[in-house]
Amino acid sequence: MSPASLHLYTDSSPNGFKITIALEELGLPYVLHHVRIDDGAHRHPDFLKLHPHGRIPVLVDAPRGITVFESAAILLYLAEQSGRLLPHASRARWDAITWLMFHSASVGPILGQRVHAEMFADAPHAPSIARYRRLSTEFFATLDQRLADRPWLAGEAYSIADIAGYGWMHIARLIGFDFSAYPNLSAWHLRMSQRPAVQRGVLLPEPATGP
Repeated sequence: MSPASLHLYTDSSPNGFKITIALEELGLPYVLHHVRIDDGAHRHPDFLKLHPHGRIPVLVDAPRGITVFESAAILLYLAEQSGRLLPHASRARWDAITWLMFHSASVGPILGQRVHAEMFADAPHAPSIARYRRLSTEFFATLDQRLADRPWLAGEAYSIADIAGYGWMHIARLIGFDFSAYPNLSAWHLRMSQRPAVQRGVLLPEPATGP
C-alpha cells in the first residue's frame, strides 16, 4: 500500500470507528473523507457509485482498483493486505474470524435496533424496547464468558475481532447502555480504551455524541 493510496469514506459512527481504529493501529497512510450522513451525503450520486446501498464506511484502494464496503469486509481486507491484526495460526485465526462474524451478525444489528427503539423511534414501542434490551444482555453475557480466561476475543492476540467489537461497545457506553455488571467485558473495554490507536480512532472524523 503506497502512501495515500487508501481512501476512507466514513462518518462518526460505530461502524466507521472500527476502520479508523484499524488504520490507526496499522499506521497506514490514508485520506479521510467525511461523509456527513445527517446532511444526506451518503445519498449523493458520487457516494452511491462507491456503495450502491449508501452506507459507510467504504475503503478505496486506488492503485489496486479495489473498493470494499461493510466494516467486517474492510477489516479483513486491511488484515490480509498488512499481515497484521489477524493471527497466522489456524485456530486463533478462525477464532478471530468467528468472533468478528458474531459481532457482525449479533452485536451490531441488535445494538443498532436498540438505539432506534429507545432513542429515535417516533413513538416508544415497549415490546421492541424490551426485546432489544433482552437480546443485548444475552450477548453481553456471551462476550463476558468468552473473555473470562483470555485477554482478547481470539485468545492471546489482539485482532480485528476486538476492533469490531469495540466500535459498538464504545457507543453503548457513550449513550448509557450499561454493561458494568459483566466484569470481564468491562475489563476488556478498559483495555481497549487505553490503546492510543483506539483513542485516536474514535475521534475521527470527529467524536460521536449522544442523540
